[in-house]
Amino acid sequence: MSALGVGSEPDRSELLLSVAQSYYERGRTQEEIGRDLHLTRWKVGRLLEEARTEGIVQIRVVHPQARKSDLEQELRTRFGLGACVVVPTPDDDEQGHAHVALAAAGWLRSHGDRLRTLGVSWGNTMEGVAAVLPQGWTHGIEVIQVNGGISRSVRPTTAANVALSIAHSGDGRATLLPVPAIVEHVGTREALYGENFVVEVLESARAADALLFSLGALGPRSVLVQSGAVGADELLRLRGAGAVGDVLGHYVTTDGGIADDDVESRTVGLTLDDLRAHPQSVAVAAGAAKSRIITAALVSGLCSVLVTDEAAARAVLEH
Repeated sequence: MSALGVGSEPDRSELLLSVAQSYYERGRTQEEIGRDLHLTRWKVGRLLEEARTEGIVQIRVVHPQARKSDLEQELRTRFGLGACVVVPTPDDDEQGHAHVALAAAGWLRSHGDRLRTLGVSWGNTMEGVAAVLPQGWTHGIEVIQVNGGISRSVRPTTAANVALSIAHSGDGRATLLPVPAIVEHVGTREALYGENFVVEVLESARAADALLFSLGALGPRSVLVQSGAVGADELLRLRGAGAVGDVLGHYVTTDGGIADDDVESRTVGLTLDDLRAHPQSVAVAAGAAKSRIITAALVSGLCSVLVTDEAAARAVLEH
């Protein structure tokens, strides 16, 4: 599209379009556009502003960490959250998880000077958070593992690495909970809860300044299934019982209730009531596939802060 000449008398909308395209698409300066159209730089600036007002030009921030403030406000209002972070969803799922992990790390950094102790879960999302935390994000932090994380399969989990990495980058130390997330027998769980070290770790986790945990979707690719904590038969039973995912290994239904009493009786770590009672429980989840477990966590008060992406946020609000 050529610039308008001196003698032309374009329709107003055509003039706005021409100026906008020259400036935003072709990268021409306001001075250059003014010379072509015999207009002052001030007049070109006014036309550009008018083009924005008329909706011919729409400017949006596309940085991966740009916040979706409208969705954040709606989620805070609807679910009574203390805070919410919603970032854009890219086309690539892996990038989506990376963006949310970066946002969660950003939340930690912004609160670093107020956190002396931090309880953390484990899993793919938490591993992503630990990976992007910069060295020195805080100083002297004590990181406490809030649920069991030893694998019952040949594939090791990242539980210890997550806590150790977050503690190392925060110039602090980690307190681990070296037990399975879900044991095979109820008696085993009872025996573990009779051990002083398990009781002390969980007491420290309850008293932490904040709890940071991911939300797990229900399916064969979840870390609990991959680690052998939940078998194929149990997964089918959980699905039949209406489970939509897990929070710290506790499988819940759409209203946040326990889906299966047997699996629950063998789960080691902080309870759902511990999360509800904590003043700063931060849930992290990415992707629309997590919308059902996010909704369950929100409606049952399992978190006071949510870090997620646009696709998940919109899916939750549509439900």
